[in-house]
Amino acid sequence: MTQTAQDMDAEVWFDLSRNVLKAVNVGVIVLDDQQTFAIWNQWMERHSSVPAKDAIGKRLTALFPELENSRLHGAVQNAIESRLPALLSQTLNKAPFPLYVTPKDAREGHRMQQAIQVIPISAPGMPTHCLIQITDVSLAVNREAILRQQAIELRSKMHSDGLTGIPNRRRFDEHAEESYRLAIRNSQQISLIMIDIDFFKQYNDQYGHLQGDQCLIEVATALSRVVKRPMDLVARYGGEEFVVVLPDTDREGAVKIAADMRAGIEQLGIEHAQSAISNHATISIGIATHMPTKESGNLHELVSQADEALYEAKRSGRNRFICHPDLSPASEQN
Repeated sequence: MTQTAQDMDAEVWFDLSRNVLKAVNVGVIVLDDQQTFAIWNQWMERHSSVPAKDAIGKRLTALFPELENSRLHGAVQNAIESRLPALLSQTLNKAPFPLYVTPKDAREGHRMQQAIQVIPISAPGMPTHCLIQITDVSLAVNREAILRQQAIELRSKMHSDGLTGIPNRRRFDEHAEESYRLAIRNSQQISLIMIDIDFFKQYNDQYGHLQGDQCLIEVATALSRVVKRPMDLVARYGGEEFVVVLPDTDREGAVKIAADMRAGIEQLGIEHAQSAISNHATISIGIATHMPTKESGNLHELVSQADEALYEAKRSGRNRFICHPDLSPASEQN
């Protein structure tokens, strides 16, 4: 009688264990000491389309040849031979098993993102087995990717001018600081260009603010087309003012950029009936160049000098560029 009760308890326990394996919402695999499948739960059947009868008794690398010498294969060997557990990084091992969340994903080859634990298990009188637990982390990974993309977009918006789309004052401040430090470190010249649209207040008064905004957009686009190098930066400084950072650029190089910018704005041919110097929109430009060292020169001084040169260009008749420190006209209206 006692033996029968024990047998019934064992049978009930077996049924309970089998039902637990069916109910859990994770993949459960058990490999014996020969890396042969001993347990393959219903979750694995559902997401691999491999019935338990086709998996049980097969070796890991026979059913999944791609896992030969993989990080997962090594973790299984360590669990069986050295009883070492392992948690596979989802970042480095995104989808070791060919598992799919939906039939559509399977048809399109989009594997489930997987978090995998490899755990050695043992029982009296039995060799060490290996439990592999697989969790679907696709939603978490997708959510993380969305959040990361949103963070990138937010950062981009924080550093872009809402009207013109070019870098804003915040981005200029950061980039100019970094560029100036690099100029000191690499013993290179750095140039800065300040730009102002001539008689822009009168333009707004004449054509309205919507047309004024369009003018700013066209000017920003034209200025941006002139610079070619990745480290060069055109930014909206505020209102109708723009600024250009030119790392590793001497005065001659900055003058060439300024001349191309001035000519480019004239070529736009934006009508400006209220300009005192032309019938179309023009710009005035100030240029400053530093060869900074740890002992002399700073970004604030470079900006101030470019601003002084811009002021002199406007005072001298506009539609021209002037270099600091000599403040003599480097180019005049044609």
